[in-house]
Amino acid sequence: QCKALARRVPLGLARTGTTGSHFSGDIFLAFSTANRDALNGRFPRGPATEHSYGHMDFIPWGRMDDFYAAVVQAAEEAVLNALVANSDMIGRDGNRTPALPHAKVVTALNAR
Repeated sequence: QCKALARRVPLGLARTGTTGSHFSGDIFLAFSTANRDALNGRFPRGPATEHSYGHMDFIPWGRMDDFYAAVVQAAEEAVLNALVANSDMIGRDGNRTPALPHAKVVTALNAR
C-alpha cells in the first residue's frame, strides 16, 4: 500500500506545472508502522464509516481512493508552500535563494 501511495506523488507535482525530466532525480518514499501481511483482499460494501477501518492495521484496498487523493493534494500543497511560504535562504558555499515577493505574487494572481 505504501508503494501505491508513493506512486501518486508525481500526480501532485504535475498539478503544479512540472513535467519532470530524465535527469530530475525524483524519488518518492512512503513508509508505515502497520502490521505486516495484514492486507485483506475483500472489497468493502456500503459507505465508509468510522468502523470501516478497524484500528487501522491496514486499509482495505477498496477504501484507498481517498488516501490516493490526499497524497496528490499533499504533494501539490508542499510545492506551493515551498514557493510561496518561504523565506530568503543562504545555502552551501554562500548560495543565496531569495523568497518570492509576496505582494507581487498576490498582484499577479489577482490579475488573472
